[in-house]
Amino acid sequence: MGKWHWPSGPAWRWLPALGMALLLLGPAVHAATPLNGAWREVQAGDTPQRVLQDYRHGDLRSFDPGQLQHFPVQGLGAWVVLQAQPPGALAGHVLTVNPPPPGKVALYDAYGTAVTLALDDFTAPSHAHGRLAWSLGDDPHGAGLVLLRFEPGAGAVAPASFALLSASEFLRLDARWLVFASACFAVMLAMALMALCIAPMLRDATFAWYAGFLLCYAFIQGTRSGFLFHPLEMAWLAGLSPVATSVAIGLSMAFAALFAVRFCELRRFAPLLRAPAMALAVGMLLVTVMRACGFPPLQNIGQLLIDPLLILGSVLLGVASLVAAIRGSRHAWFFLFGWMPLLALTALWSAEISGTLAGARWLGNASLAAGALEALVLSFGLADHALSMRRTHASVQVLADHDALTNVLNRRAWREAVEETLRAHVGQPMTLLFLDLDHFKILNDHQGHAAGDRALVAVADALRHELRPLDRLGRYGGEEFVALLHGTPQEPATQVAIRLCRRVHRLEIPLDNEGGRLSVSIGLAMHHPDETMDSWIERADQAMYMAKLDGRNRVQVSGTRPKAVRSRQPLKVVE
Repeated sequence: MGKWHWPSGPAWRWLPALGMALLLLGPAVHAATPLNGAWREVQAGDTPQRVLQDYRHGDLRSFDPGQLQHFPVQGLGAWVVLQAQPPGALAGHVLTVNPPPPGKVALYDAYGTAVTLALDDFTAPSHAHGRLAWSLGDDPHGAGLVLLRFEPGAGAVAPASFALLSASEFLRLDARWLVFASACFAVMLAMALMALCIAPMLRDATFAWYAGFLLCYAFIQGTRSGFLFHPLEMAWLAGLSPVATSVAIGLSMAFAALFAVRFCELRRFAPLLRAPAMALAVGMLLVTVMRACGFPPLQNIGQLLIDPLLILGSVLLGVASLVAAIRGSRHAWFFLFGWMPLLALTALWSAEISGTLAGARWLGNASLAAGALEALVLSFGLADHALSMRRTHASVQVLADHDALTNVLNRRAWREAVEETLRAHVGQPMTLLFLDLDHFKILNDHQGHAAGDRALVAVADALRHELRPLDRLGRYGGEEFVALLHGTPQEPATQVAIRLCRRVHRLEIPLDNEGGRLSVSIGLAMHHPDETMDSWIERADQAMYMAKLDGRNRVQVSGTRPKAVRSRQPLKVVE
């Protein structure tokens, strides 16, 4: 088992404070008028007057309106009767339902007329944000009574709590929630768009899976809270949100699984959990297709499977990231700290649906804050991932550009470096040295290729130390080296070449048992503005060849281009 590392750095010092700031942006506890409540399921033939009469007779089930209560929305729906304390406190107040149920809720006046609201309703003149709200102008039924009906809709139950607020308190709460939700969605969308931009640049699907998860999660929270409908006014989603939300839930878990597999490096650090994570991604995609297929039997099966898979998948990814983190995956720690709040919220949602968390009205806001916090945490992780990729790419680039034996530039990288230098320094004198080791074949034949390799390494080190950092040294092939002398005219370049000859000769590398020592012949060519790289190298190569013909261990200067009449300079012999 590898050694695990706790992520460090300045970002981790203020992430907890950032999380607290997001939570503090959420709506605070408000001072609401006390309410009593009672409810029952809708029965055939019910009228508002009959329900109110049953309430006065005590035939309805009591509940605390300030706590979450689950109202059945299958069949005909549910009646809810609320009574303000004191009874005359209705006038000028606003009644809110939070969290907003997925279906319609109707408020009845004294004449039996219903004012119906829903998250995706665009007929009302005004809407609250993150909740349903009715402005109560008077006391419609007397004694501070309010009659509501939860109409049949998607799902089995609709969790809701109620509050009676003054108009000013409602406006303050509404504005505060809008700022909070806008900040959370802005963070999620900004991080997703950043990842989408980076994914093609780095050619890494990890960023794409992360962006897909964030966009799906933001869509889920946008439909559940009603943010997509009000204030964003996406009327085209009206009526589609239940199925669209289920599809988004399936896709979000699939994207999360694919992201975790790559980001946490499960193949390396938790190989046994990689297959279940990939199976989770495939399974959630299949469930998503079933929910979106339009065939009712398959849609129902998909709806039955999605919640269990969501809970199991959340636990699986949490365990997988923990195992990978303990075994040495640095990025798994980022995933773990970003994922654990969502895992905890998933468990709390399950407890809330079962009725054991009646006071958890804050779960909706916590889900928004957790989404924003996770987006930030995982973005830090992706930034760290990108830096790791950059370092790896730089290391690979160094290996690709350098000769494995001598650690100088290889032919391709040397040509690219020279071409870039010529483009960046037009008009400056540039000198090319073409170096070839003398009698290198004799050294290989008498002492073996291992000795030849050691000689090449020693020569490359000697040349590198003799040249300046801005010069470009490369191995052209075999025992041939090339060097670009940056900004060096012919006469100083000739002196540099002579020093290189002497430096190699003074290495005293034996060729054979007869006292011969390794030396180098150098051809020198100045760059002409209108000639090609190949022509320049050819002139230096021909000058080197002439140096060999004239006795080796010397420098030959190319006076003209290859096709012109050659006017050679005197040979510079190394003593």
